[in-house]
Amino acid sequence: MPLLELPQPYDFELSTGRFRAFGPDRANLWVDGALHRAVDGHDVRIAAAPGGVDVQPLDAATAPVVRTLLGAPFDLDAFRAFAATEPVLSRVVEALPGLRPPLAPDPFESLVTSVTAQQVSLHAAFAIRNRFILAFGCAVGTVYTFPARKRVATAQPEELTELGFSRRKAECVIGLARTDVDLYALATLPDEEVKARLVALTGIGEWTADWFLARHLARPRAWPAGDLGLRKAVQRFYGADGDIRSFGARFAPFENLSAHYLLTGLLTGVPA
Repeated sequence: MPLLELPQPYDFELSTGRFRAFGPDRANLWVDGALHRAVDGHDVRIAAAPGGVDVQPLDAATAPVVRTLLGAPFDLDAFRAFAATEPVLSRVVEALPGLRPPLAPDPFESLVTSVTAQQVSLHAAFAIRNRFILAFGCAVGTVYTFPARKRVATAQPEELTELGFSRRKAECVIGLARTDVDLYALATLPDEEVKARLVALTGIGEWTADWFLARHLARPRAWPAGDLGLRKAVQRFYGADGDIRSFGARFAPFENLSAHYLLTGLLTGVPA
């Protein structure tokens, strides 16, 4: 069995719940208990296995993508040690053993996914995103590639509005595809500079930049304070209302993982 080891404990089904909680994800597709993603021209099947995950095919091209997708860059041991010192957070973490938040391996995919989720329900965002994937991606076995930046750069806004994008979002996504900003190079910059470069782009706001830091770059200090779901989670577990930007400081230096655990706790019904 081609095993990709992951630090234990690891709960594959819990950790990948985001890919099916709001409907199917055609670029990260759950089929018969396994997650499928197109990598290097292959339909890569990822399934639970003792000590990690069974990846087929597993090679030099697929291994790093799968590791990123499954959140391997996160230091969960250090986070759990920190969470044990925070009474409320510790209860959430204890209720979610084996949770390792997934990451978006590709920066363009991460940003477009966030743009589709701006100011709409996540069910609606998934539906729009899937139509976009089917229209501009490529079928690889059971799954589709996320649309390539070069392909989207040739599109017209009307092609995206027909899929359910607002005109503003359509122009944002196409503009993002056409910009000369090296999205991969952002990984070499500090958090505040990443945010500054992103919000300078048309249609990219602080909320999208925060989630880019959190769900693509896995930056430990990322805290998406403008996220409605996170605000609901903080209110549920801590009783805090209103602007929660300063509230994240209590989780330093693990704001990102704290946010993911609180959100998952809210979604899965962990008692307050």
